Amino acid sequence: MLNRIFFVCLSLSLYSAGSSLSCRWVMDHKFRQHSKNSLALLDTMANNSTNTTEDAEVEDTVAFPNLLYRQASKASAEDQLAFTVQILDETAALFEEDHSSASWEENTVENFVNVVTQQADELRSCIGSHGHKKKNKKLHMYFQRLSSHFLQRMGHSAEAWELIRGEVKVHLMRANQLVTSATRTN
Repeated sequence: MLNRIFFVCLSLSLYSAGSSLSCRWVMDHKFRQHSKNSLALLDTMANNSTNTTEDAEVEDTVAFPNLLYRQASKASAEDQLAFTVQILDETAALFEEDHSSASWEENTVENFVNVVTQQADELRSCIGSHGHKKKNKKLHMYFQRLSSHFLQRMGHSAEAWELIRGEVKVHLMRANQLVTSATRTN
C-alpha cells in the first residue's frame, strides 16, 4: 500500500515538473517565434500601407495603458501570462473587425490573426484554472475605446487601421517583455 502511494506521488510530481518544463519550452521557444512572426506581419502591413499618421493623435485620444503594464509586471508569473493572453485575445478581436479599407493584403491579416490566436492558446495552456477567469476590465475598456474611437468613428478607414496597427505593435512588444519576465520568475 505504501509503495502505491509513493508511486502515485512520484507520478504526480513528474507530471507537474514535465508540465512546467513544457510551458517553459512554449514560452521560451514557440512564443518567441510567434512573436517574431506577428511583428513581421505587422511590419508587412505597414509596408503595404499608403497612409501615414501623427503619433500625437493617438496620445490625445486614447492614452496607452502604461499603468496597467506596470501593475502586470509586478504581478505573479501566472497573472503576467493571463494579462498577455488577454492582450492577444483583444488584439485578435480588433483585427477581425472590418479592415477592407486598409491597403493590407487579406492573407497577411488572416495570418496575423492566426498567429496571435495561436500564441494566446499556447500561453493559456500554461495558466492555472483560475487564470482563465481573470480579465482585466481596464485593459478590455482600453481596447473597446480603440475600436469605438478610431475604427468606428473614423469609419474603419485606412488611416484608423494604421493607427491601430501602430498601437498593436507596441502592445505585442510589451507583451513579449511580460512573457520574458514571467519565464525568469517561473
